[in-house]
Amino acid sequence: MSDLTENLNHKKKPLVPKFIYLIGFILILALCAGYGYWATASSQPTEEFSQWSKPVPVRVVAVERRDLSVELKAIGTVIPAHMVNVQSQVSGALQGIYFQEGYLVAKGQLLAQIDPAPFKVALAQAQGTQQQNMAQLRNAETELARYQLLFKQDSIAKQQVEQQQALVNQLKGQIQANQAQVDAAKLNLSYTKIYSPIAGRVGFKQKDAGNLIQANEEAGLVTVTQVHPIYVQFAVAENYLDILRGASSQGQKAQVSAWDKADQKQLASGQVQALDNQIDLNTGTLKLKAVFDNRDDALFPNQFVNIRLNAHTIQDAVSIPSDAIQHGAKGTYVYVINTQNKAEIRIVKLGVTSQGQTEILTGLNGTERVVLEGIDRLSEGHEVQIVKENIKATSTRSATG
Repeated sequence: MSDLTENLNHKKKPLVPKFIYLIGFILILALCAGYGYWATASSQPTEEFSQWSKPVPVRVVAVERRDLSVELKAIGTVIPAHMVNVQSQVSGALQGIYFQEGYLVAKGQLLAQIDPAPFKVALAQAQGTQQQNMAQLRNAETELARYQLLFKQDSIAKQQVEQQQALVNQLKGQIQANQAQVDAAKLNLSYTKIYSPIAGRVGFKQKDAGNLIQANEEAGLVTVTQVHPIYVQFAVAENYLDILRGASSQGQKAQVSAWDKADQKQLASGQVQALDNQIDLNTGTLKLKAVFDNRDDALFPNQFVNIRLNAHTIQDAVSIPSDAIQHGAKGTYVYVINTQNKAEIRIVKLGVTSQGQTEILTGLNGTERVVLEGIDRLSEGHEVQIVKENIKATSTRSATG
């Protein structure tokens, strides 16, 4: 039995070294394969790829020299040239109304009629009193002439002549008072017809026919607004005071355009009529009034509009789009593309801004190209790739031509 055990142990011992040899062989093959891959990879040149190292696509615009209009924007309120609250100057029953609400009326057009009967009676009474006093005056003047003749004949005393003369003078004064009463009665009678004092558009009536209307009643009968022409009042910052006063002193009228509330549609064009005589301390603004012909009724009283005021024109100004201007620690600058298509930082000094264009006082001479889009990835000396716009449109126009 011991021999059998010994024999089995002798047969199992060689299995362990064979297993180790197998693992070692596999490891050697793996190492050889890794070395071969490393040697192959290292023998090929390494290609570096960086998006930041490539030319940056940009869109550029040419710096221009042109006349730059300084345009100021403001919010204005449309106000009528004249507005009248039509009131009755006498009291009475409203007999008739002769206008249509919301329509245009001419100056002097009949608007309403008050019952004239009481005023005709008052006029007749004043005229009757006047006639009575005139008859008394004629009699007194006849007596005075008789007294004067008798006085020359030394038939009566001088005192009687003087008393008769005083009576004549008294009656003449009474006649003047009577004439004033007649004129007042005629005037009141004329007030029974209410006419439009101006040409304009009438509003809603405040009284209907048949109602009693009082003299100088606060509510009045109707309002009339003159809309041809019409004004727009607005305010601008006091910084532009010198420009506006300079133009005004030279007799120039600054041009103004009125746009709708959305600032999309132009409603009318006009010119500055007047500047206020003081600056508002609360807002630091100067009020202006512009006049518009408004023949097409595009502007309506109390309407809010956007105002664009052409305050000044700068001749031959160096200008670029405002979006091309950058601000940094060194100040205000733009990216200029040189002849090698590389970006250069150019420090600039800005002037006025109008309609998306900014005046450049120093830093550009008007012959450069500045970057408008693609600025985020640019730096000093970075190469750029200029993107051409409207290539398709250009080729289409060429083919059509």
